[in-house]
Amino acid sequence: MVLTVKSSEHLQSSAGQTSRSWQDPSVRVAERLEKVLKNVSKQAAVHESEMKDLESRLSENLSNFRAIDSLLGEAYNGLQRNTKRADRALQQQVPRMIDELEESQKVLNELTGTLPAVHTQVEGIRELYDSGREKARDLVVDLTWLNTEFYERWRLIVFTSSSPVSWRLKALMRTLFVVSFLLCFWISWIALGGAYRAHKHRLVWGEKLMS
Repeated sequence: MVLTVKSSEHLQSSAGQTSRSWQDPSVRVAERLEKVLKNVSKQAAVHESEMKDLESRLSENLSNFRAIDSLLGEAYNGLQRNTKRADRALQQQVPRMIDELEESQKVLNELTGTLPAVHTQVEGIRELYDSGREKARDLVVDLTWLNTEFYERWRLIVFTSSSPVSWRLKALMRTLFVVSFLLCFWISWIALGGAYRAHKHRLVWGEKLMS
């Protein structure tokens, strides 16, 4: 029995081996196909993720490009406006400025021609002003002198040299003062002599009367 079982098992194993060897090509092909499908699916998943990443990058770059395009458009519009303004300035303001500069040059030339005459007039006005100021100062001095009292004026003429009168008047007043002083002194001397003689004469007559 044991031999029969072993023989049957051996037959089954040999039959299985023969069946496996008979099924090997299709199984191998299926396994290979399965592996290929797995690899393809993995690569497809990888490519899909890469495509998604690339799509997100493309969308980001597209938005950046749109922003840059809008900025460039604004800059271009600004340049166009500035160009138009510059052209307008060149066409309108520059000729006006040139005309104004020419007029200013003409005025400067005229002023350059009239400047010596103006300088001469200014010098004349300055001389007139200086002479008028001197005359006004002299008038103030004369008015002050006229408003001074007679005694004060006489004292200034005789005893000082700051009086605003001529040297002839000073000499005359000083001469009159000296003459008046000498005359007063002489009169005083005569009066004192007469008084002394009268006093002496009284003393003599008093002694005579008492004796």
